[in-house]
Amino acid sequence: MTCLPTPAATERTVLHPTLALGPAHCPNLWHRGMELKRGIAVSPGVAIGPALVLDTEGVVIAQRTIAPDRVPDEIRRLADALKLAAEEARASREALSARIDPAIAADIGSILGGHAILLEQDHRLREDVETQIRTQFFTAEYAVSRVVGALVRRVGEGGGAFARLAADFRDLEQQLVRILTGDRLDDSYTGEEAVIVLANDLTPSETARLPKSVQAFATESGGPTSHTAIMAGALEIPALVGIGKFLSDVSPGDLVIVDGDRGELVIDPDDATLARYRSAQRDSSGLSGVRIDISPTVPADTKDGVRIRLLGNIEFPKEAEHCLDRGAEGVGLYRTEFLYINKVTDPTEEEHFEAYREVLTAIGRDRPVVIRTLDIGADKFSSLSGLLTGEKNPFLGLRSVRLCLKNLVLFKTQLRAILRASVYGNLRVMFPMVSTVLELRQCRSLLREVQEDLEEAGIPFNSAIPVGTMIEVPSAALLADALAKEVDFFSIGTNDLVQYTLAADRNNENVAHLYHPADPAVLRLIRMVVAAGQAEKVEVNVCGEMSGETMYTPLLVGLGLRQLSATPRKLPEIKRVIRHLSIAEAEKIAREALRMETAREVGTFLREQLRRILPDAAD
Repeated sequence: MTCLPTPAATERTVLHPTLALGPAHCPNLWHRGMELKRGIAVSPGVAIGPALVLDTEGVVIAQRTIAPDRVPDEIRRLADALKLAAEEARASREALSARIDPAIAADIGSILGGHAILLEQDHRLREDVETQIRTQFFTAEYAVSRVVGALVRRVGEGGGAFARLAADFRDLEQQLVRILTGDRLDDSYTGEEAVIVLANDLTPSETARLPKSVQAFATESGGPTSHTAIMAGALEIPALVGIGKFLSDVSPGDLVIVDGDRGELVIDPDDATLARYRSAQRDSSGLSGVRIDISPTVPADTKDGVRIRLLGNIEFPKEAEHCLDRGAEGVGLYRTEFLYINKVTDPTEEEHFEAYREVLTAIGRDRPVVIRTLDIGADKFSSLSGLLTGEKNPFLGLRSVRLCLKNLVLFKTQLRAILRASVYGNLRVMFPMVSTVLELRQCRSLLREVQEDLEEAGIPFNSAIPVGTMIEVPSAALLADALAKEVDFFSIGTNDLVQYTLAADRNNENVAHLYHPADPAVLRLIRMVVAAGQAEKVEVNVCGEMSGETMYTPLLVGLGLRQLSATPRKLPEIKRVIRHLSIAEAEKIAREALRMETAREVGTFLREQLRRILPDAAD
């Protein structure tokens, strides 16, 4: 691959990325026996193989300046680097698209395509770097590192939703710096031996370049909603992120197991553990040893005949087909944020409309499709110029409906598209991160205003479109009785509800141990929301990760939930648990869990109950 020359006047300090396979390369003298690490499972499945240790800490550039007369040359180097990086992003997109399901290739590939657009069309990025070169006489690589690095730090401070955009910008920074310095990431491993990649972190472009011999990966950093996590799912390889520091505990070539079902990394497994996992692999069924093969047409009925409606969570339009393939009765959560990511301009009304119509058409008129309005912070405005200027605490800042109510043009554009699409199926609209009754009323008022505009223009829409709200902050749970009088349905977002209730960011290794969906405080809030919904005859759904974990299925059913929404691939296993469960059993489990005082007690109890209901479903 062609690299641009580095001027002789430029000095630099580089931390070289390395690939190593085999103990001879860097033996770890401190490694002793089997070790178990826990992380965030972002793509299911189990893989066993030797460790391929990838040092992705990145490139560090020392501050260096150039003579004023070299400014034009540096500007030209920057322009050439931007062009080459855009070409590489498109090449990575093509390579990725060739390996994944054609049904979602376009959507997944747009992550890397967005990188190319930012590199070529976002003039703010280029102008800011050029300003550093012209006024401070910095080298092109240091100017890039300074400008983009500052942006990464700014948006990355918030974690959670901010982490995805920060990772994308970090990816761009590394691409540009490595092109400018000539120190390219060694992605030359092309061996046929099955390996498991272990790294501090992987950017989307690095993930796209992983060879087919890579069976799984695990990283110290990263979150469950990152673009890297999304692509791992598309590649259908087991993956863990957010494990915390572990690379010092593993040597290249060590035998490791990545359990993408349980979120576990096993380093140097003992004979018994290895045998257990190998047996599971032979059964092609995960650790449970049971092949999940339930027809999509078989209903999710309990043993005593109570229907539990299972819906799918999707991010891309093409995923709607996966919902039907896995037996979903509709879409319980359609995340619309992807329309905004890595775009130079905000999505148009037509772009929104076409995406929504595509999903509705695929799902069919009789099945519900719940579209969640924009659920991101100001960090994710499409252009760099629209980025947040810096919030001290973005988790408690301008995001979701707060952002939408502050930017009515943005909000109305999406609402118009939703209403226009509503004539093509059973569309429902849902407002996220509502914390007060007033916020909900403001959203509904704006929806009515848009309805009036469409009616005046003679544009058809469903005037009786069901309206719901997410319950994902404690104030909303505590106000559920009041909110229930204002909406047609609730959807409990357990990820944020747990985080805000326990004041613990699961992506922060210092407090991640406090993040636990089984915490009694969380369970009591869920019970409160369900009771409020039942009192007002408001449908209640759960759409967070809790609904996709079979350990929680009996508990949620026992708390009164009759609708669960999860990632499509999780639905068959959830259905299997439901079909082996009675309502009386579930209610007894819920009563016992609610009496407990710690998350550890609840978690142990729920695992025991799952083993009792399905002896082969849990280890």
